[in-house]
Amino acid sequence: MKKIVLSAVVLIIMASGKLYAQTQHQNSGWFMFLNNTKFNDKWGLQFDVQLRSADDWGYLRNTLVRPALQYFINNKHNVALGYLWQTTQSQSLVAGNSFAHEHRIFEQYIYSHKIKSVFASHRLRVEQRFIGRTGEDVFSQRFRYFFRLIQPLQKVQPTFTKGPFVALQNEVFLNIQNKDKINNSVFDQNRLYLAAGYRFSKQFDLEAGYMNQATHGVSNNTVNNIIQLAVYTRF
Repeated sequence: MKKIVLSAVVLIIMASGKLYAQTQHQNSGWFMFLNNTKFNDKWGLQFDVQLRSADDWGYLRNTLVRPALQYFINNKHNVALGYLWQTTQSQSLVAGNSFAHEHRIFEQYIYSHKIKSVFASHRLRVEQRFIGRTGEDVFSQRFRYFFRLIQPLQKVQPTFTKGPFVALQNEVFLNIQNKDKINNSVFDQNRLYLAAGYRFSKQFDLEAGYMNQATHGVSNNTVNNIIQLAVYTRF
């Protein structure tokens, strides 16, 4: 796992260097609601909804709805099969308004563990993307590697049930099929996120933070400065 994290960090640094060579900068706001419900020791449901604004918080650009059926191998490992529906609205004085859909099927694996007082999780996800565009429908596949670290700010507990915390996470996106239909690059984007939050109970977290989203485009690369509010529930 250490080798995986090190390789991801090296890839992030290399990709960021390329992105910052020629970039346009944006500012937006994201809201995320994520729920995990366990039906029993082996089966559960993961569900999240995200709302994302356009540049300078001009309007609601993206809506994402993503359910997934989870299977828990044990208390550290679980796998899931899920579906995503995403809408994208674009408003332009020149080109006018447009509305597009994207559907995804995805498979994922999550490994959770503890490093001294830090609670860590790693997620590997493969997506089959069905992207609706004007005049054509595009299919591609994408690989995503995500890690998240949570440091409680109070006395260390065997299980973190209540109190303030800080969180650090990163996710790198790689195009693995039909990259010519996306941006002609294996590297798609990277999301680095730092947040502060409060765990009110085993069932409820609230956090706010800053995300730096670096995206490789066909003609222009983009660095998006994002303020994110997130709500986590567990049942």
